[in-house]
Amino acid sequence: MQDARRAEIQAKKAKLEEIRKLRKAREDAKKGSPSGTSSPRPVSRRDVDDLLDDIIGRRADSPKPKVAEGALAADSSTTPGSLSMPSTPPPFGLPLPTLAGRLSAGGGSTSKASDAGSEIAAESTPHQRFIPDLIDVEQELFELPQKQRVIYNKEVQTTEVIVEIKGASEELIRQQIQREQQEAAERAIHEQKELDEENAKLDKEIEEGIRDLTEEERASIFVAPEFLDFIEHSSKIVQRALSDGYDYIKDYTIGMEAGLDDTEGKRMKQVCVFSDPRWTKNRSITDLDWSPKYPELSVASYNKNPAALNDPDGLVAVWNLHLLERAEFVFHSQSDVLSVSFSPFHPNLVFGGTYSGQVLLWDTRSKHLPVLKTPLSAAGHTHPIYSMRMVGTQNAHNLITASTDGVVCSWLVDMLAQPQETLDLVHAGHNKTDEVAITALDFPYNETTTFWVGTEEGNVYQANRYDRAGSKAGLNQHDVYKGHSGPVMGLSFHPLAGPVDFSDLFLTCSVDWTVKLWRSKSIAKPSTSPTVIPPLYSFDEADDYVYDVKWHPHHPAVFGSADGSGKFHLWNLNTDTEVPLVSTPVGSGRALNKLSWDMKDGRRVGIGSSDGHVYVYDIGDVAVPRESEWVDMQKSLAGMVTGGTQTSLSVMSDGEPRRM
Repeated sequence: MQDARRAEIQAKKAKLEEIRKLRKAREDAKKGSPSGTSSPRPVSRRDVDDLLDDIIGRRADSPKPKVAEGALAADSSTTPGSLSMPSTPPPFGLPLPTLAGRLSAGGGSTSKASDAGSEIAAESTPHQRFIPDLIDVEQELFELPQKQRVIYNKEVQTTEVIVEIKGASEELIRQQIQREQQEAAERAIHEQKELDEENAKLDKEIEEGIRDLTEEERASIFVAPEFLDFIEHSSKIVQRALSDGYDYIKDYTIGMEAGLDDTEGKRMKQVCVFSDPRWTKNRSITDLDWSPKYPELSVASYNKNPAALNDPDGLVAVWNLHLLERAEFVFHSQSDVLSVSFSPFHPNLVFGGTYSGQVLLWDTRSKHLPVLKTPLSAAGHTHPIYSMRMVGTQNAHNLITASTDGVVCSWLVDMLAQPQETLDLVHAGHNKTDEVAITALDFPYNETTTFWVGTEEGNVYQANRYDRAGSKAGLNQHDVYKGHSGPVMGLSFHPLAGPVDFSDLFLTCSVDWTVKLWRSKSIAKPSTSPTVIPPLYSFDEADDYVYDVKWHPHHPAVFGSADGSGKFHLWNLNTDTEVPLVSTPVGSGRALNKLSWDMKDGRRVGIGSSDGHVYVYDIGDVAVPRESEWVDMQKSLAGMVTGGTQTSLSVMSDGEPRRM
């Protein structure tokens, strides 16, 4: 085994030596060539195969390929030791100097190559092969076209193009323009003619399609409810816009000296006047109230118009500050409406008390007639209702009404068929009758059970809706607020607004030409014996009957009064207690029956006159209280108490008063 391996190694060494000789012969052939540019002769496929067989060794049993005669002839024609190749390249373009040197080295190289190949094939084993050292040869198979060089010059890039413009002459242009203008004028005339024809045709079709309505058809349209509702709604909108006093073309760039206000410096100025000749003529205003929900709305009640027999006896009108020429709503009643009030919890509801004793409920979403009313029976009122108040909260409230027969009723808003409660106010000290004729009524702030009433006899009494500790339901028989010498026309409790509580103060006015200030006695400590409570102060500035008095809703020391001479008095107790702050005649000088403050900010006051007009005034900055107003009010009250004579009257059993 080792001998065979050694023989194989010797054979390979001999083969490598032979390859080195062939390489050296090739290099010598290149050096011996005179020009070095001759190309190798063409080599056949068989020569290549023989060379590969000699190198890698062919098995002895494999057939040996035959050599073409042309190749042998070429080999025999070569000179030993040199290589002569034709000038034309081989078909495949592969120069094989190694093959040429192998074939031409010495004479009869072909036979030697065959013998050497046979020896190698005999010595080589079938499983191991010799890898020769091959030579890399490069040859272009095709030729690329030579890249053409493009040279640019200035002449090529900026070749001047001369365009010859052949235009028309000036005369031809002028004629063309005139022709175009003429065509446009003819086109416009033609279009106008077509439009006139279409209009004439359309007018003719309209005339044929429209016909005049007959008188019956017109009358049916005018009385249709839909048409009347449309006219009512749309006319209100138009009149609101026309009644708006805002200056839409006001120039804010003009200096103040160019537009001075005539009312500047005045403490009161008239805002507007509400009246409607169709409804309010020859009627007197009996009551006023402002809407707690919509500050621009106010309501007024009216009595009978003697000259209009076909009109309803009672009337209620809702006025809008943005609609001056007519009322926003007009409600009818079969009897004179003596008292009226907006519902503070339902802004669409309006309550009214009538001369016949009925309580009526109108809804602004409905028509002119009341939606609910109380029956004319002994279960309710049978005498005129001059006073009404709404007490309670949003979820539990009642309407309290009082009539001149001393009956006070409590009603549920949604059920006016019968009163929820009925209270008869009687006083044993009256000479002829025990009944108390109620002309005014009011509740203290946040109080729902105890109230005070003003009577025709001039006295003021305290009353309770229910039994409570120390007092029974009905009139307080012991405490009498005595000071007026005539019927009490108005009663107003101080609103609870501010850091100091003045809700125990109330004002009254009477036909005795005076306004009096009172302090109510504590409810928790009622008197056990007959006691006359005098007023704290009396304001004697009026020259006629004082028909109404009201505290300002926000200022603690301001109140207003209206008298029969047609004057409105604005008082500020922190400024002066002897004379009013402002005293102004209102309207035509007719008696002023009622007044009511705007509940939003208290700047506006509505004044109702006996001529059927509602006058709205703005009191300006007087309505805005300072922080010190409540402390000043305490000082003013102390001065009024100490400045007057304090008397307390105790009534003996025989009725004779005695000074204590």
